[in-house]
Amino acid sequence: MSDSAAAPARKVEFEDPHAGLGNLQEAEVTRVRTLRGFWRWALVAATAATILLCINQQFSLRFFIGYTQLNTEYFYLLIALMLPFTFLIFPGTGTAPLNRIPWYDLVLSAATFGASIWLMLNVRKAAQFGWESDGAPQNVIVAGLVMWAMLMEALRRTGGWSLLLSVLPFTVYPMFAEAKWLGPFRGSQLTLDQTTAYHVLSGESLLGIPIQAFADTVIGFLVFGTALMMTGAGKFFINLAFALCGTFRGGAAKVCIFASGLLGMMSGSIISNVLTAGTMTIPVMKKSGFRASYAGAIEACASTGAVLAPPVMGATAFVIAQFLNISYAEVAVAAIIPAALYYIGLFMQVDSYAARHGLKGIPRAELPRVMDTIKAGWYYVFVIALLIVMLLYFKRESHAPFYATALLLVLNQVFSKDTRWTLATIAKFLEVNGRTFVELVGILAGCGLLIGAFSMTGVVSSLANDLLTLAGDNAFLLLAMCAFTSLILGLGLTTTACYIFLAILVAPALEKLGLNRMAVHMFIFYWGMLSSITPPVAIASFAAAGIAGSPAMKTGWESMWVGSIIYFIPFFFVLNPALVLQGPTPYLAGLGLMALAAFGTLFICGGIQGYQAFVGDLRGTGALEWPLRVLLVIGGFVIATPGGGIMPLSQMQVTLLGLAILAPTVLIALVQVRRQALVPNVS
Repeated sequence: MSDSAAAPARKVEFEDPHAGLGNLQEAEVTRVRTLRGFWRWALVAATAATILLCINQQFSLRFFIGYTQLNTEYFYLLIALMLPFTFLIFPGTGTAPLNRIPWYDLVLSAATFGASIWLMLNVRKAAQFGWESDGAPQNVIVAGLVMWAMLMEALRRTGGWSLLLSVLPFTVYPMFAEAKWLGPFRGSQLTLDQTTAYHVLSGESLLGIPIQAFADTVIGFLVFGTALMMTGAGKFFINLAFALCGTFRGGAAKVCIFASGLLGMMSGSIISNVLTAGTMTIPVMKKSGFRASYAGAIEACASTGAVLAPPVMGATAFVIAQFLNISYAEVAVAAIIPAALYYIGLFMQVDSYAARHGLKGIPRAELPRVMDTIKAGWYYVFVIALLIVMLLYFKRESHAPFYATALLLVLNQVFSKDTRWTLATIAKFLEVNGRTFVELVGILAGCGLLIGAFSMTGVVSSLANDLLTLAGDNAFLLLAMCAFTSLILGLGLTTTACYIFLAILVAPALEKLGLNRMAVHMFIFYWGMLSSITPPVAIASFAAAGIAGSPAMKTGWESMWVGSIIYFIPFFFVLNPALVLQGPTPYLAGLGLMALAAFGTLFICGGIQGYQAFVGDLRGTGALEWPLRVLLVIGGFVIATPGGGIMPLSQMQVTLLGLAILAPTVLIALVQVRRQALVPNVS
């Protein structure tokens, strides 16, 4: 026997994808400064203070002896600690230096800090004397104007010009709200002083829903996600995915879907998911026979699920909870079935593609063993289970991530030699969290002014009526208008900003039609997020294309093809809210609808990829291939569509119609494929 024959199969080594942990991005801005020296330590200290303030507020620890802090004072303290760093971390122009901080950025940072502190010192008096409506002293108005200007610049730096130009006109709109040319947007007009006071002193604008969500729940979940990553959970989840799915047909791509879903549950960020999981999964997919653009598309689609998958979803999910005035746990539970359907659809797409192209799995000898992987990282499962129990059973979403983080760090220090934390690790942990906090505060605080603008003019209810009149009270037309608007807005805005826009402008009209509130807000959330895989922006696809070495736009179009099921899922759960676990018997009805949707998805994916499970390669049907594929997609879509509600057909009628399309289509395909398979034997 030769030496090569005797040598054991070389195991693939999957390292920690977060070993070089950077920023968990919400905005898609990549040109940032890395702070050094004094400014790095200032960020570390400010982040530590932010986390301690949050713990003090959530657990009522009374750090401030003999003084009870108002929520608005707490919010302004967080803004004072984090927002000034926006100007230090994010350069003002494409040519601004990255290796030093220019003097003008220091001035902007100091102005932001000064305005925040002054407003914090006056916000208690504002609540007492009603300054947010009228009568605020001139020094408070000046501080408010400085804060307004700084927020707009922070928006530009974190979200780009598109976000600034989308938000700025609305923030000044109350001062011109009675202008005739505004049409349906006409409302109550205010002066500059009144507008400024309302923006910076009321609980409806700067201190409104987005910042409240950040202060109450987002901080804790970001801390938990970063702690998971910095204790090596990324390596555990990657290895677990390879161990469980690697040997299946097209195993490398199925691993990508599974691993990206698990990693996304920690980060809640699409881009950071692509940049971490993608560096591991895309090369293995290419090695397994997937073409580069398809490998990039699979990673982009799988990472897009990061903001959809509970228990740790993106920042938008926390804003939804604040908008609906419900617990975050309810939003996370509502997301379970849509997220499951999305990932089931991706699995089916990949399976059909792999079968059609004869792509095999990875040899078992090259993969990690399941039991070895679980032994090495059992405590990650334990910690996530604790988080879920505290969220769903004890309903303590503001406390849950802090308890889970504390348990994780204790277990990591006791049971892991490789990832034990040192003082340097703690500093890095605070720095990474700080950069994420800064970015989110820059976006969320600025977007809060949107809500304030519409709140102070009282235009929302009249706009909802105008939209209903325009759509002729037709729910399907209004949903289509909303989906199109969400997609267009999503091309230029972050998911959170897009959601806030439409939650204010469109959601009230959909709710007036009698549609379920949770389903409506989830619909807007999903469609706003779809821009990440939809050209011409497709930021997730372009990031994956960079790793795969494939053309960016081609990867974007392939992402739309692979992730096509996600364009339909939002319509499904608006048609029947049981899919977001709403209604009289949500769990029973939800599971039944999920089974039907998954069954329909099986045929949609078969038609899209040209290989139908239990039938075979549809190229064997000859000239009938494309007509059969189209019928499979149509039949699968009909089966997956919930009946009843605003649908003119009942669930039984919809299902029978779908079966009437699919049964003859599958039978013809089966006969044709079998006949083609017998041709060589006859000859």
